Amino acid sequence: MSKVQYVIGQRWISESEADLGLGIVLDLANRRLTLSFPDAGERRTYAVDNAPISRVKYEVGEQVRHQNGTKVKLTKVVEQAGCLLYTGLTKDDEEIVFPEFELDSFVQFSTPRDRLFAGQIDKHEHFYLRYLTLDFQNQHRQSSIMGLAGPRVQLLPHQLYIANQVAQRYAPRVLLADEVGLGKTIEAGLILHQQLMTGRVERALILGPATLQHQWLVEMLRRFNLAFTLLDEARCNAICGLDSVEESVDYVDDYVDDTEKTANNINPFETAQLIICSLDFLTKNNYRYQQALETEWDLLLVDEAHHLTWTTNKQGEAKASKAYACVEGLAKKSKGLLLLTATPEQLGIESHFARLRLLDPDRYFDLQKLIDEQASYQPLNQLVQQLLEIKITADQFPDAVLKHLLKYLPQSSLQELTQLAETSFELAIDKTIDYLLDRHGTGRVLFRNTRNSVSGFPSRLLHHYPLVVSDEDLLAIQSLPLENQIQAEHYWQQKPKPIGGCKTHE
Repeated sequence: MSKVQYVIGQRWISESEADLGLGIVLDLANRRLTLSFPDAGERRTYAVDNAPISRVKYEVGEQVRHQNGTKVKLTKVVEQAGCLLYTGLTKDDEEIVFPEFELDSFVQFSTPRDRLFAGQIDKHEHFYLRYLTLDFQNQHRQSSIMGLAGPRVQLLPHQLYIANQVAQRYAPRVLLADEVGLGKTIEAGLILHQQLMTGRVERALILGPATLQHQWLVEMLRRFNLAFTLLDEARCNAICGLDSVEESVDYVDDYVDDTEKTANNINPFETAQLIICSLDFLTKNNYRYQQALETEWDLLLVDEAHHLTWTTNKQGEAKASKAYACVEGLAKKSKGLLLLTATPEQLGIESHFARLRLLDPDRYFDLQKLIDEQASYQPLNQLVQQLLEIKITADQFPDAVLKHLLKYLPQSSLQELTQLAETSFELAIDKTIDYLLDRHGTGRVLFRNTRNSVSGFPSRLLHHYPLVVSDEDLLAIQSLPLENQIQAEHYWQQKPKPIGGCKTHE
């Protein structure tokens, strides 16, 4: 220690009394060293040969505090005549130069090494608590249910199964088609929440009818603690600093190329990570639709997807609705895609094919091929049911089943499954079913639960509420084609009239 050069103005810290703060070399005489500790209002005198003190030297990049309270991020450290001269930037990017004796005397050490040498060591109980915390966090990240157990939802088996199957995929693209009331929104929320927690998704967009966007906003916050931003034209204008609502465009295929419509070229879709907006908002405003296309999305979620219509004429030419064209453009830009509908085939095989085409255009590129495949689903389903039965009753593949499997699986896969059956027959059956689902049908992109297969739900009761229609309106409706007559919108659009003696407001 005697070889250390002490200079008046240097900053040192007491190794035995670190709580005194930074000390300043005040006097050096007669082999004695006197330090002043302004923060504690104390002085200490040490023998030069064995002074229990440590030199304090901050490095470039560290943040220190000047004695006047200003926080400074160091950019340069120079030694002059044994003392240090610090150069740094304040929070306003103003450069400041000051000697080390002008440092705040409150001890500030950011690196473990400096804290250790300065004697700033926490209690063992505190270290053990941090160790346990980090260990539990590590276990949680490795858990197979990470992101699925946190939301405030009732844990129903069918929802957890679908959410777990889909959420484990990178950039999932699936159609959730559970019947009404079985929890498609919860399943989608679980998938989104798990993908966010694992870092697979950072930016997500939810599209749906305007009447449901506030419901989505509340459900995501209340059940999953996900704070979405609801975008409409008024909110976009407020973000962009505009006062008036811009003129809407009616067709999604007439793209607008005008970058001066918004102040400072701000894209509202890039101002938040999680966004909800109505599908009508994008289909009726090309400029906002273009902004949505310019944004990178990790996951696109579309509610009420059965409204996305797509048909072909007799010449084989495809005709898509504006809503379908809008979602198709965003689906190509998004890595993941979730389509929600309770009636996947309500509008016919063409619309069902169109939704599958959004999910995987390389797999579903020909409508007639899908129709031919569906004709073979029945024997395939019977084969799967037979596999589930022999999983319980047998311990090896019967010859009849192996012969049947040859129609659907290559010989190499059958050999692999047969070898696996020798060690674990149940695992071989599960893997066989997985192979069949991978190679045939829509088992990997379509998930559907029905009330017949899911128990525990209360039975649904039909309550009739007849609508009174005048003879004139009834004749007008009866003159329409049958497919239009059964659409309830024609009745809702009629002028409200008293029912059962109760008056209604027009």
